[in-house]
Amino acid sequence: MTSINEPPLILHIVFRFDVGGLENGIVNLINRLPPERWRHGIVALDSVSSAFLARVQRKDVFSMQLCKGPGHAVPLYPELFRLCRRLRPTIVHTRNLAALEACVPAWAAGVPVRIHGEHGRDLDDLDGSNRKNQLVRRCYRPFVHHYVTMSQDLQRYLGSRVGVPSQRISQIYNGVDTKLFGLCGKTRPRISGCPFVDQDFWVVGTVGRMQGVKAQTVLAAAFAIAIKRDPDAASRLRLVMVGDGPLLGEVERILVDGGVRHLAWLPGERTDIPQILGALDCFVLPSLAEGISNTLLEASASGLPVVATQVGGNPEIVEDGVTGHLVAAGSPSALTDAMLRYLHAPETARQHGLAGRRVVEQRFSLERMMRDYDNLYRDLLDRHVRTKRTSVRSADRSGRQDHA
Repeated sequence: MTSINEPPLILHIVFRFDVGGLENGIVNLINRLPPERWRHGIVALDSVSSAFLARVQRKDVFSMQLCKGPGHAVPLYPELFRLCRRLRPTIVHTRNLAALEACVPAWAAGVPVRIHGEHGRDLDDLDGSNRKNQLVRRCYRPFVHHYVTMSQDLQRYLGSRVGVPSQRISQIYNGVDTKLFGLCGKTRPRISGCPFVDQDFWVVGTVGRMQGVKAQTVLAAAFAIAIKRDPDAASRLRLVMVGDGPLLGEVERILVDGGVRHLAWLPGERTDIPQILGALDCFVLPSLAEGISNTLLEASASGLPVVATQVGGNPEIVEDGVTGHLVAAGSPSALTDAMLRYLHAPETARQHGLAGRRVVEQRFSLERMMRDYDNLYRDLLDRHVRTKRTSVRSADRSGRQDHA
């Protein structure tokens, strides 16, 4: 329970707290928002990864996993209600459709400010046209005070498809630590386990959990096509794919069937992402849908030219022909063409990478993200206090009139 001398508590509710861009954003908020102004708690409807939780640097952060089974979260409502009543959070901030249901017990428990964040899309709703998902969001709309979207694309979706008034939506871009992800050096650093240290190699790579919406299989197929099509690619082009997940086996099969498995390095999940990005010459994001990709921002901050699919918030990060190349989603040949263009035009690649770094510094800094969230949380809390005071005054005036 919140003491009168303690800062307000923000309860971050997600489906699963594990490796991912959404979760990484929460970690950044917890670690960097002023501790004298906010406290934090993390609730996962499913599970909390202890290894990922270790990234939280503050020692006063509450975390809990509810081990939700398949289906709706309604059976968890009593536990969530009791949790909110016990902890008395000032703000509950849910993220994505899988955690949206938690706004109902938060409302029932009288949580003053309820925020919902939209971070990206799922495989069953790549373009936001799924009517069921729209209906679900409309049903929970009365229980949410305010929405935060990572991209303008998602902001338009909430307004046009879900019917959320514009004044109830804030669009806040993800931010990237431009000190941690600095400009790549002129020579390729040695990365533990990576076989591609020759400076003559042209190393393309991607980072992310290997799941359907991220479409790493498309990149694997594109790489195999490039090696067969271009003699220079066969001798110089190499592939790095960092991450683990359900698509890993299929990615391996595509590379083996294409006869290029020996030209690719798949180390699984890694924690040394800044160093790995520093060893690449080009970053590729083959996703079928995106909000605002953290890995795309990290690659751009590292000064890498990027090849990304023209989906979701990617065009808000990548300016085609200036900071990278945008290609059609789901097309191995389109990825192949873009990778080979950079392979044969290294100076263009370098210029695009430097331009991308400048864009990140100007629009996607972590400092700007922290400032935007801090201002939003404080503004919504101030609004609640003003509304409560107005209600008390109105009730007091009514009482005096009735007494008279």
